Parts: sequence; structure tokens; C-alpha cells
Amino acid sequence: MPDMTKTDTVTAGNPAAPKAPVEPAKAEKARSLWGDAWADLRRNPYFVVSSVLILILLLIAALPGLFTSVDPTKGDLVHHFLTKPELGSVGSPEWLGYDGQGRSVYARLIYGTRASVIVAVAVTLIVTIVGGITGMIAGYFGGLTDAIMSRVTDIFFGIPFLLGAMVVLQAFTKRTVWTVVFALAFLGWTQINRVMRGAVITVKQADYVHAAKALGAGTSRILIRHILPNAMAPVIVVSTIALGGYVAAEATLSYLGLGLASPTISWGVDISAGAAQIRVAQHILLWPSIMLSITVLAFIMLGEAVRNALDPKLR
Repeated sequence: MPDMTKTDTVTAGNPAAPKAPVEPAKAEKARSLWGDAWADLRRNPYFVVSSVLILILLLIAALPGLFTSVDPTKGDLVHHFLTKPELGSVGSPEWLGYDGQGRSVYARLIYGTRASVIVAVAVTLIVTIVGGITGMIAGYFGGLTDAIMSRVTDIFFGIPFLLGAMVVLQAFTKRTVWTVVFALAFLGWTQINRVMRGAVITVKQADYVHAAKALGAGTSRILIRHILPNAMAPVIVVSTIALGGYVAAEATLSYLGLGLASPTISWGVDISAGAAQIRVAQHILLWPSIMLSITVLAFIMLGEAVRNALDPKLR
């Protein structure tokens, strides 16, 4: 029987003896720009607060019946608008008082969220798609294509935003949520176009784009796989910040009587009605104004948080 002790001793003392394989340490996976941005956003209190507020607003817009069972269009003149709000009865019809037609201000506040959110989200999606596509085409192809598209953009850019929207809305005899969306999107795509065009002009000079061309990649593949993902960061920032502006624009048009109108429920419509009674019943104007301000602030805070996360100069 072999002497195992002696063999082990010789092997242990021999530096040339093969050693047991050591498992290499796992290399940490490098994060992309979007991964770094998400990691920064999760640590940003502004992003957390604004995201919670926006999620609540989306929930209210989607399911207003969860927050009130009162019909916002039903008026009862027994409940006069001079009746003081009962702030202690949270969630009840009289919680925030009544308007001039005896309708619950709280119920109208809840149901008015839908119009503002739909307008803001729909306009943002349309202008991002239209402005993004036109800006990408102009920036990538350049030359005559860029010159023609840039001049068309300059024409729309020279029209004052709200004034142009008022003129467009005058063409409609009946103004609904979607006519307001059309009017705002018709003039709002120019800023996204400029941002995307500048980003594409910078990105198309990168080495990986030249390498893709050398390997025979088609134009559509280069635009979708290489140009678009690397040029979207500034567009996302501008679009997110613009969301709050579109909420305010809808309320402004409705306040002036050129946007949404009764029986459509909107914060701007209620602010316009409350302005006429501001001397005797301030709560009719106060609560929709507060709700509008909170919504605009939430979207602006979200946009600023996204900008700080995606801009490498601010890291």
C-alpha cells in the first residue's frame, strides 16, 4: 500500500506541482448610459416625489370613480356656492365646497384631471414622434433635405405658440379634447425637431456609425439601431419638461374660452368660472388652480431629474 503521507508532503513542498484551479472573479457588468441614468434617478428625491405625484394623477384620470361617487355635472342649487367648504369631511361632496351651479368642486377637481392628462400625454407623444422623425431625417441626410425641412420648421417656429393655437381652434365649431390636442401638436413639434436634428448631426460623426456603413448596413438599420438610441436622450428630457407646459397651455386656452368648454370638465374651465366669483367664493378658483400648479410642478420636477441623470456634464 503506497505511503500517502510522504507523497502529500513532497507535493506540498514542490513549488512546481500543479495547483488547484482558482475560479476567476466575476467582472462587474458595465452599465450603459440608460443604466447609469436609472441608477441616478432612483437616488434622486425629486424623481421619486414627482413620480409618485404623476402616478396618482394617472390613477385619478383613469379611475376617477375610486375617489368620488358624486356626479360632477349634477348641480343642486340647494348647495349654494356661498356655503363654506367643510374641510373636515375629507372626500365628501361638500369637502371643497360647491360652485355657482351647486356642483361639487371636489368631484369636478377629480374628473377634470382626465382632460388635462389626456391632452398633455397625447400632445407629447405626437410632437415627439413627428418632431423626432423629421429632425432625424434632416440631421442624417443633410444637404438639400436638411435645408428644405429646416425652412419649413422655421416657418412653424416663427408662429407664437398660444396665438397660433387660438387661430387653429377657431376653425372648429365644436372644441373637444382631441381638437385641443391637434391645435397644440400642430405647432409644438418644432422644438423636438431642432433638438433631434442637432443630436443626430453629432451622433452620425461617431466611429460606430462609419463602421456600420463600411460593413454595408442599410440606411434604415443605421437610423434605427445606431442613430436613434444614441440621439434620444436630449429628446426625452425636452419632452418630459414639455408635459407640464402642455397642461398649462390647455388650461390657458380653456380659461380664455378658446379651448375646452362646458359640458367638458376641465381645470381651465373651472378656473374661468371661478374667476368671475373670486370676490365672494374664492374656493371655486383656488382648488383647481392648486391642482393645476401641482401637476405642472410634478412634470417639471420629473423633467429636471431626467435631465440631470442623462446629461454627463452634470454628473
